Amino acid sequence: MKDLKDVVGLKAARSILSRRGIDISKADVRMMHGVLHIRGQIGTVRGGNAPAGDLKTEMELVARVLKQKPDIRDVVLECSYSGG
Repeated sequence: MKDLKDVVGLKAARSILSRRGIDISKADVRMMHGVLHIRGQIGTVRGGNAPAGDLKTEMELVARVLKQKPDIRDVVLECSYSGG
């Protein structure tokens, strides 16, 4: 059975990534014991809110924001980055 904090943290992470125009459809996003893992290919959503600068820098910023959430202890980024 999944930990409720992991479920809440994962939903918050997906919501923040979506609002920032980050495409995670080719990525594996999982949360276990309060640690969020994002692996795979990250891009920008076409016609959406594309990040203003470099995608890697944007993901590092998002990781800092996510670490401030009470249900997320740490964020591990193992991503390759591509444009929209």
